[in-house]
Amino acid sequence: MAVSELYTKYARVWIPDPEEVWKSAELLKDYKQGDKVIQLRLEEGKELEYCLDPKTKELPPLRNPDILVGENDLTALSYLHEPAVLHNLRVRFIDSKLIYTYCGIVLVAINPYEQLPIYGEDIINAYSGQNMGDMDPHIFAVAEEAYKQMARDERNQSIIVSGESGAGKTVSAKYAMRYFATVSGSASEANVEEKVLASNPIMESIGNAKTTRNDNSSRFGKYIEIGFDKRYRIIGANMRTYLLEKSRVVFQAEEERNYHIFYQLCASAALPEFKTLRLGNANYFHYTKQGGSPVIDGIDDAKEMVHTRQACSLLGINDSHQMGIFRILAGILHLGNVGFTSRDADSCTIPHKHEPLTIFCDLMGVEYQEMSHWLCHRKLATASETYIKPISKLQAINARDALAKHIYAKLFNWIVDHVNKALHSTVKQHSFIGVLDIYGFETFEINSFEQFCINYANEKLQQQFNMHVFKLEQEEYMKEQIPWTLIDFYDNQPCINLIEAKLGILDLLDEECKMPKGSDDSWAQKLYNTHLKKCALFEKPRMSNKAFIIQHFADKVEYQCEGFLEKNKDTVYEEQIKVLKSSKFKMLSELFQDEEKALSPTSATPSGRTLLSRTAVKPAKAKPGQASKEHKKTVGHQFRNSLHLLMETLNATTPHYVRCIKPNDFKFPFTFDEKRAVQQLRACGVLETIRISAAGFPSRWTYQEFFSRYRVLMKQKDVLSDRKQTCKNLLEKLILDKDKYQFGKTKIFFRAGQVAYLEKIRADKLRVACIRIQKTIRGWLMRKKYLRMRKAAITIQRYVRGYQARCYAKFLRRTRAAILIQKFQRMYVVRKRYHLMRAATIVLQSLLRGYIARNKYQRMLREHKAIIIQKHVRGWLARVRYHRSLKAIVYLQCCYRRMMAKRELKKLKIEARSVERYKKLNIGMENKIMQLQRKVDEQHKDYKSLLEKLTNLETTYNTETEKLRSDVERLRMSEEEAKNATNRVNMLQEEITKLRKELHQTQSEKKTIEEWADKYKQETEQLVSELKEQNTSLKKEKEELNRRIHDQAKEMTETMEKKLVEETKQLELDLNDERLRYQNLLNEFSRLEERYEDLKDEVNLMVSIPKPGHKRTDSTHSSNESEYTFSSEITETEDLPLRMEEPSEKKAPLDMSLFLKLQKRVTELEQEKQSLQDELDRKEEQALRTKTREEEERPPMRGAELEYESLKRQELESENKKLKNELNELQKALLEKSSPVVTAPGAPAYRVLLDQLTSVSEELDVRKEEVLILRSQLVSQKEAIQPKNTMTDSTILLEDVQKMKDKGEIAQAYIGLKETNRLLESQLQSQKKSHDNELEALRGEIQSLKEENNRQQQLLAQNLQLPPEARIEASLQHEITRLTNENLFYEELYADDPMKYQSYRISLYKRMIDLMEQLEKQDKTVRKLKKQLKVFAKKIGELEVGQMENISPGQIIDEPIRPVNIPRKEKDFQGMLEYKKDDEPKLVKNLILDLKPRGVAVNLIPGLPAYILFMCVRHADYLNDDQKVRSLLTSTINGIKKVLKKRGDDFETVSFWLSNTCRFLHCLKQYSGEEGFMKHNTPRQNEHCLTNFDLAEYRQVLSDLAIQIYQQLVRVLENILQPMIVSGMLEHETIQGVSGVKPPGLRKRTSSIADEGTYTLDSIIRQLNTFHSVMCQHGMDPELIKQVVKQTFYITGAVTLNNLLLRKDMCSWSKGMQIRYNVSQLEEWLRDKNLMNSGAKETLEPLIQAAQLLQVKKKTDEDAEAICSMCNALTTAQIVKVLNLYTPVNEFEERVSISFIRTIQMRLRDRKDSPQLLMDAKHIFPVTFPFNPSSLALETIQIPASLGLAFISRV
Repeated sequence: MAVSELYTKYARVWIPDPEEVWKSAELLKDYKQGDKVIQLRLEEGKELEYCLDPKTKELPPLRNPDILVGENDLTALSYLHEPAVLHNLRVRFIDSKLIYTYCGIVLVAINPYEQLPIYGEDIINAYSGQNMGDMDPHIFAVAEEAYKQMARDERNQSIIVSGESGAGKTVSAKYAMRYFATVSGSASEANVEEKVLASNPIMESIGNAKTTRNDNSSRFGKYIEIGFDKRYRIIGANMRTYLLEKSRVVFQAEEERNYHIFYQLCASAALPEFKTLRLGNANYFHYTKQGGSPVIDGIDDAKEMVHTRQACSLLGINDSHQMGIFRILAGILHLGNVGFTSRDADSCTIPHKHEPLTIFCDLMGVEYQEMSHWLCHRKLATASETYIKPISKLQAINARDALAKHIYAKLFNWIVDHVNKALHSTVKQHSFIGVLDIYGFETFEINSFEQFCINYANEKLQQQFNMHVFKLEQEEYMKEQIPWTLIDFYDNQPCINLIEAKLGILDLLDEECKMPKGSDDSWAQKLYNTHLKKCALFEKPRMSNKAFIIQHFADKVEYQCEGFLEKNKDTVYEEQIKVLKSSKFKMLSELFQDEEKALSPTSATPSGRTLLSRTAVKPAKAKPGQASKEHKKTVGHQFRNSLHLLMETLNATTPHYVRCIKPNDFKFPFTFDEKRAVQQLRACGVLETIRISAAGFPSRWTYQEFFSRYRVLMKQKDVLSDRKQTCKNLLEKLILDKDKYQFGKTKIFFRAGQVAYLEKIRADKLRVACIRIQKTIRGWLMRKKYLRMRKAAITIQRYVRGYQARCYAKFLRRTRAAILIQKFQRMYVVRKRYHLMRAATIVLQSLLRGYIARNKYQRMLREHKAIIIQKHVRGWLARVRYHRSLKAIVYLQCCYRRMMAKRELKKLKIEARSVERYKKLNIGMENKIMQLQRKVDEQHKDYKSLLEKLTNLETTYNTETEKLRSDVERLRMSEEEAKNATNRVNMLQEEITKLRKELHQTQSEKKTIEEWADKYKQETEQLVSELKEQNTSLKKEKEELNRRIHDQAKEMTETMEKKLVEETKQLELDLNDERLRYQNLLNEFSRLEERYEDLKDEVNLMVSIPKPGHKRTDSTHSSNESEYTFSSEITETEDLPLRMEEPSEKKAPLDMSLFLKLQKRVTELEQEKQSLQDELDRKEEQALRTKTREEEERPPMRGAELEYESLKRQELESENKKLKNELNELQKALLEKSSPVVTAPGAPAYRVLLDQLTSVSEELDVRKEEVLILRSQLVSQKEAIQPKNTMTDSTILLEDVQKMKDKGEIAQAYIGLKETNRLLESQLQSQKKSHDNELEALRGEIQSLKEENNRQQQLLAQNLQLPPEARIEASLQHEITRLTNENLFYEELYADDPMKYQSYRISLYKRMIDLMEQLEKQDKTVRKLKKQLKVFAKKIGELEVGQMENISPGQIIDEPIRPVNIPRKEKDFQGMLEYKKDDEPKLVKNLILDLKPRGVAVNLIPGLPAYILFMCVRHADYLNDDQKVRSLLTSTINGIKKVLKKRGDDFETVSFWLSNTCRFLHCLKQYSGEEGFMKHNTPRQNEHCLTNFDLAEYRQVLSDLAIQIYQQLVRVLENILQPMIVSGMLEHETIQGVSGVKPPGLRKRTSSIADEGTYTLDSIIRQLNTFHSVMCQHGMDPELIKQVVKQTFYITGAVTLNNLLLRKDMCSWSKGMQIRYNVSQLEEWLRDKNLMNSGAKETLEPLIQAAQLLQVKKKTDEDAEAICSMCNALTTAQIVKVLNLYTPVNEFEERVSISFIRTIQMRLRDRKDSPQLLMDAKHIFPVTFPFNPSSLALETIQIPASLGLAFISRV
């Protein structure tokens, strides 16, 4: 198909633009052949006419389809041209934040000017071992490709990093070297990789500087060869340097700096060791202040100086050499400040004692006079004589600067030499990878000699690059057997000839340098004469005669001739060099010692490095020979030779190219300047690579990829079984021009644009199919809609017609009804009118008759009223007359009676004087007293009725009676006195008067009391009513308080439950962390142990003849070595003396101490939990009992009860707060990391424990005091309510009795006292009960301590039979076993009860303290016993020297100290196996070492070896043979380790021994005799328990061994599954046809390893089935199988997700569907195996969420919110990475917008998660071994003959 046919309407093209370089536009109509103008519409909507070139008529380049934009490889683009490349790079850089892109064999790296998290250790591990095309572009992928090709092809490699200054060359090279250092490691312990990386800061400090384009620009080229041995591990490195920019030492442009090392020195001038250098601020020195920018933002030169010195120390440059380097550098700075004074035009001088020169001479160790002389003079030599000539000031300054440059260059070479010496390896180098960090093509406004050399080097490198690309293309064509047609590519050999050929620019420059009066102008004229009209690549500027233009491969460059000759000669006066050579400073003289014998640049130095550059030193007199010739070599000549040597090296290696691009000149992060980018793409050869690829067949598909992509273009009949023929048939139909494609051996090759044409056809076909589908669906929907509307219309019509009929019938009914209504209405109106008229008549009649009657009644009424008035008036007049008469009569009577009374008074006065009258008067007084007495009695009787109701009132009544009697007696006494003293009659009369007054007063008081009593009664009633109201309100308040208390209790319960759940989760996490840490330590120890064994085996092999007198080690020693396979991270100072005494047993005490501390820590936590839970239960029990008792006996609430309840509530609240505070303190104390410091006295946990114990004891004392107080109060209350007790204060009681006249009030008071009594009694009972509970708890604890004491005594008795070395270990192991069992028991018991768990932890603290004290005592005892043992050993050795000569040391050590065998009655010893001690090696060999798992698993019962071993242990336990038990267990453990070491990569072997180890461990627990493990045993199994030995320590050892086997099993699983996961989970299409294949790039074709067969999801599931069936056959515990499956699924999910995050081609909607389907298949497998509760599904959650993220809608804010809530298992970095990588596969999908990604980032900014991008695929979950007892009876087990255990007999 013709290309012009693609220019149809709506086709998109690129047109040139002066601002954006290229702009996208869309055709408005089809292009026809011959059209001169194309109608276009820009993206912003503007329309324009694009005029074609009338000569070439070249059409604008077509734009690639959107699905190809953002590809990893530029060669995957259908249209390969400049705008396509530029647009693809911009989209990847700006939109996806991807800085790396492949362009065929080139990696294009764009500097982001920002730190990116893509260079971590996890990324390196992810790229290690991967094919280059399988992962996203990265510098690590290039490094991995070079590393693998070096190992596979046995050929040296080179990585060529080039680019402009500031493009990131140095950083890219640094990351490549870091990759090699991380992946390969070093072959020795010298850390060569660290030294290789340490060379970077040194070379950066002396060779890098700040320029206007880059803050850390490399001003020299370097080629680092990293050497590898035969195992491809780093052994050393070597560095070559090229063209150091020496002119920067003496001159810097504006905003630039000198080399970093000078500013680092100035920043560190205040250091004491730098005082002698006499440095200062950088602005003080001429060589550092010219640029005016001495500081770089964000860089601390002082810190960089520290890093530089550290790197020097690491590379072996000692402090003295470092100070020498700094001394020379400081001298250079001071030399730059030397000033000159002109004498005349041709001479100058230096001021006397010039300070800068003085400092320079002091630092350099030279004479001041000589140096000052030769800085101002030079020596000239002629044929006959030599004379000294002064020089001008300008010449002197130039000579000074030349000397400074020369010294710096020599120092640079010296440092490079020493770095190479440090990196040099004594091991023979097998291969190397070179990393070339060299300057890129440069063009500035003023270009000089440096730019000329740089561009010359780039011409050579571009030529090599073109040849390599051309070669690869040719190899690809030949490999696919395609006819090779010569591709025309740009060959820059003419440009190279122009520069380096005979009579080239360099030759003419060297020739001009030899001329006596050579100048830049004469050299320019020679160039014009030689090349101006002869070479098309050489031009002369129009306006200049001192410049020339060269057409380079990248661009035209104009060079200024000024300075070329001087820089090429690099002149330094020999006299100045001689002065420096005579220096007393040894290091300075070393720099110039080879000046006379400079080596040729073509020859190598001993370190393999070519010299940087050679300066031409002008001698005083020409010397014949080679040396003088060498002195005449110019810089250009040296550079040409070193460049040739570099090209030879590169041509001998396989090159890999990294092109660094600088996106903008302002160092803005992720900002893309199209103009600058295009310039660099043209300069670095990327576009040339594209052009070469586009010239041939750039698009290449495998037949299967082509078939999968374009299957939609085929009919069913066109699909054949042969995919190749099918593709051929299709292409012959679609593309008629056969030159547009070629069929290779495995691939189809397309010309440029053909894939886009096929994509257009495919899109059209899909569009037509979509239209047809839409048409059919829309028709079906419209027909359904029509039928639905028709049915609705019929229904509506039916209802309307029915409605109309009903309305007509209703009308008829209404008409008939209206007639009836009218009839009755009219009748009603007439009838109503009649009734109204009749009623009106009757009303009128009634009114009239009433009026007449009323008038008559009024008249009669007036007459009657008049009569009544008359009657009353007459009666009043009569009464007035009567009262007047009566008043007069009464007055007369009073007057008469007064007269008669006065007469009677006189008579009485006379009678009073007589005795008889006095007696009569006394008799009258007695009568009156008796009357008063009777009245009192009557009052008493009234009061008595009230006192009968209350016993207390009787006392009051008796008191009043006695008072009255005392008054009567007093009166009687007064009577007797009156009889005796008659002369006192007057006094008695006064007394009588007084008594009468008192009587009247008493009567008035009585009335007052009665009135007060009535008032009091009223007030009491009012008070009672108020109290009732108050009682009601209090009841309401009480109910409200009860409700609040209930709510608070409920809330507290919920809070406590939440806290408990959180604490439980936290404790589980902490426990898992501790387990993981412990298991990692165990893994590390096993690795070190294996390494130790390997080293020991190597030593044994090296030493072929054993030394005489070799002693065998004790079996207990080997047992100890095998037992304690865990290591400790904590070093205790207490164990130091013990370690120094016993170096052979160094590991065991350390390991035991760590394990003991861990167990103690867990036990403490359990005890604290238990104690707190008990205390909470006790409080709740008391509260419940009190509450129920109150509800049963509750009377109406009174004030005392309310007060008590409020007090009790306050007390409970205070106790609750106290418990909370205690709990918080304990949590804080226990959250600290477990260490001996935590449990030591004075530690926080220890102090918290003491505070808790103190508070508990204080609370107990307070409770005891409260009990005593309550008892005393109860006794006093009982005494106070005793009946018939009198009280002393009668007035108070009388007052109370008078107040308590209300019976109800008295009853209420009495009931209140009774309730108070009851409450006090209940409180006393509760206190007593709690006291009894505490007493019982203390008794139980005493009993447990007694039992513990008995066990300890038994243990001590057993330990006395052991050797002294094993006693302390046995006791500690026993204690660990007991604590472990107790911990497991209480952990299960109090799993749901945090307070009990807390109390249990407190009790553990107490026990911990006791154990620590016991441990200290035992340590002291051990030290004493060891000292005594040494003394006794010396004495025994002196006594038995003669006997020891006859007995071999092996016999002495092998003889165990056999304990006394305790004979037993032979009862029933079934379930045991007997063997001889000598048969133990045979038992281990046949049962462990030579056993084949496959046969055993199939033919025998699972776990048979474990049962056999345990039955042997049982028999040894029955014999009470400690040595036999230990020997058997030790041999078993060592045998299992040997088997796993030998066949550790076999899954069946590892699974088999993991199962048997666990079964052996379970048997030791099941038959240990501990109650916790005997719950599920049968009585017969309980009889088989071990009786003599506690093997708890061996259980721990077996548990550790099981952990090691489990970790080994996981590694085997990972190694088997690793190759399958990515292929099966990501790459393979489980659902065929869902994911379309996109065009592949060149990297897919240059895979480092050939395909070995692809894995599918079925392969993974089959492998999982194999794993599961093998584990089930071996009888592995179900819980352990679940843990293995969980770990397997975690590895699968982590590896899949990590690859997804690093592969842009996998992040699409269809791939998300594939992943979800694959995950569902894995979940189905879990369901089939009943493993859904294993936690394996949860480990796949990140992968599931990533797949969902690929499929969900990603447009609106609602979508962003849904994504944030859905992806809770993914980190923010992972979510953003997936969204950035999301790539549409078809045109119908849309990319994720940048704004949406920013919205996601804003919503997730508060999420606190790990910044790490990749998951840790090496993470292993901590494993546990839950107890799983066996129901198999030991006595029923039969030993098959196939095991070869005939020497074992059943007992």
